[in-house]
Amino acid sequence: MTTVSPVHNVRAASPADTAACTVVTSDEGVPLVTGGSVEYANLDYAASAPCLTPVAEALAAALPHYASVHRGAGHHSQVSTDAYERARRSVARFVGARPADAVVFVRGTTDALNLLARSVPEGCTVVVFESEHHASLLPWEHPASRAGNVVRLPLPDSPESAVRAARTALREAPRGPRLLCVTAASNVTGEIWPVEELVEAAHAEGARVVVDAAQYVPHLPFSLAATGADYVALSAHKLYAPFGSGVLAGRTDWLREATPYLSGGGATRLVTEHDVVWNDLPARHEAGSPNVLGAVALAAACDTLTPRTQELLHVRESALLERLRTGLAAIDGVTELNLWGSEQPRVGIVSFTVDGLPADLLAAALSAEYGIGVRDGLFCAHPLVRRLLPEGHGQAVRASLGVGTTDEHVDRLVGAVADLVARGPRWEYADCDGRLAPVPDPGF
Repeated sequence: MTTVSPVHNVRAASPADTAACTVVTSDEGVPLVTGGSVEYANLDYAASAPCLTPVAEALAAALPHYASVHRGAGHHSQVSTDAYERARRSVARFVGARPADAVVFVRGTTDALNLLARSVPEGCTVVVFESEHHASLLPWEHPASRAGNVVRLPLPDSPESAVRAARTALREAPRGPRLLCVTAASNVTGEIWPVEELVEAAHAEGARVVVDAAQYVPHLPFSLAATGADYVALSAHKLYAPFGSGVLAGRTDWLREATPYLSGGGATRLVTEHDVVWNDLPARHEAGSPNVLGAVALAAACDTLTPRTQELLHVRESALLERLRTGLAAIDGVTELNLWGSEQPRVGIVSFTVDGLPADLLAAALSAEYGIGVRDGLFCAHPLVRRLLPEGHGQAVRASLGVGTTDEHVDRLVGAVADLVARGPRWEYADCDGRLAPVPDPGF
């Protein structure tokens, strides 16, 4: 029997009901420039989440039988094909897909939304808020997009105004196909958007809705059927399955009528000297040899993160989030970025600035001196972050939580920020290939 390498250990999630929901992590600490080492405090889940233990186990079980899918007569090909299609069914359950919905495997949310941008009817009007991640903000304006009219809405000042603005924009758009693209949870502030209300408003105007759920589904259950959304996009690497897979799920008609996003083997039913007959869904948009192991990994994460498990994890995460936000708020000069105020429901993401400490310097010092991993920059949501930044700041720091985050990780970050505000970095830092790094760096 193939097993997971013993060089890894497992940190269990809480409460006890979620004991099977664990992440793979290294036994080794990370070196500090000030001497010694410390357990790594990973607070960068919103960028890429670590691997769930059941995901690693599913991969270990699949690898001995790995082969190309769908077009092989051999036993391993048949086993891999079965695993690939079972993975599709697992993902369909996870996103609450309706019986007629398609589930197309892609590389991630960016890939999913670019696929949809090339599948909307020619001339479709797309409405999108400027608060979106670039993955859902930019594909509609790409030269290859079939969208004919892209309406960018300014940042709304409340969830209610977001619904009103979307409805007005869709009502005033030219008649014909219309699509609203909206995030379920912000990758900058963690704030949860009113998806069901937006879907209701869009449908009242005869429009469709695609939901970018990349930051939402690692924390809370999502359902196409329950929300009424027409499409959902997500990434495996945000969902504890870091193996280059993702999904676009939803209504079939636009996808079925569109020319394949990629041309090649698997997407074709027949090729002659003069013609090509494209396959039906989902193969139509899965040209080439698909990422079988990525699909298996994503399915294992989906099977592990049941609605009950996610709800229990969210209770724990909410306590950690409150601990973090309260701790940071008590430090002079720290400003948390919010779109709709501190009381808006959110997932485990906090972006903040510190007066007198540039974001890149703060992130570099947190890593090198305290063993804490955070993200700094504009988080691929430049219009949103620039609008939310306090005067005098060009970037922010983002801390994000998930399975495996502990009280100690949160307390270490709060204490480290307080130390850096009081005393400043204890090491010298300089630009190294576009990022600040300790000089000298005794860890390398």
